[in-house]
Amino acid sequence: MKAVIVLSALVLAAFGAAAHEEHEGHSAAQGKPAADAPAAVPLAKPKRDPQAYFTDRELLTQDGTKVRFYSDVLKGRMVVMNVIYTNCKDACPLITEQMNQVRAQLGDSFGKDIQFVSISSDPQRDSPQALKKFAQKHHADVPGWTFLTGKKENVDHILKKLGQFSEEVESHSTQLIAWNFKTDKGKKMLPNIAPEMIAAQLKMLSSNDMLELPLPALPRPN
Repeated sequence: MKAVIVLSALVLAAFGAAAHEEHEGHSAAQGKPAADAPAAVPLAKPKRDPQAYFTDRELLTQDGTKVRFYSDVLKGRMVVMNVIYTNCKDACPLITEQMNQVRAQLGDSFGKDIQFVSISSDPQRDSPQALKKFAQKHHADVPGWTFLTGKKENVDHILKKLGQFSEEVESHSTQLIAWNFKTDKGKKMLPNIAPEMIAAQLKMLSSNDMLELPLPALPRPN
C-alpha cells in the first residue's frame, strides 16, 4: 500500500468554503454612514445543507443493508470516518486495530454518542460479504461500526466529497475524519496518535466542548 502514515499533530479539517462577510450600509456621497440612515443589519448567512453536499447516494453495509449515505449514516450523529479496502495487508489492518483501541478508550460512548464508519476504496471487489469477513477478522463487526461499499460511481462520489478519493485503490488516505453532525463541527487526524488522545478529542467534539475549534463552512454543492 502506497499510503504512508507519519507522525503529526491533530489538524483542523477543511472541506473548504469561502467565508461570507457582513457589510454595513454607507453613504455613497460622503463615504460614511448618513446621519439619518437606519442601523445596519448584518446579512443573513445561507443555511448549510449537508445533505445536498454529502448526498444521499445509496450504499451497502457489511450486512448487505441498503442505506442512504447522509440520511441513514451521518444525519444527527457523531461519526469517525476512514477509508479501507479488504485486500490490504498492511496499513488497513493496522488502522482498524488502532480504531479498536480508540473504541476501547471510548467505553460506553462508543455506539451511543460516537460511531465509526469505514468506507471501501475498492467497491468493485469489496462486496458486503468481503467487508463482513474483514470486520469479523479484525474484531470490528460490532454495533456502532458500519462498513460501506456499493456502486463504484456512488462510492467514488462520496469519497470525493470527503476529500479522500484516489484513482488507485492502494493510495487511499489514512486520515480519520471526525464530524459531529449535530453541531456541524469536526476535524481530521492521523490514526497513529495515541488511542487515548484520539478518544479524548472525540469525546470533546461529541460533547460540543470544542467550540473554539470550529470547521469552516461546507462547500456549496455544485
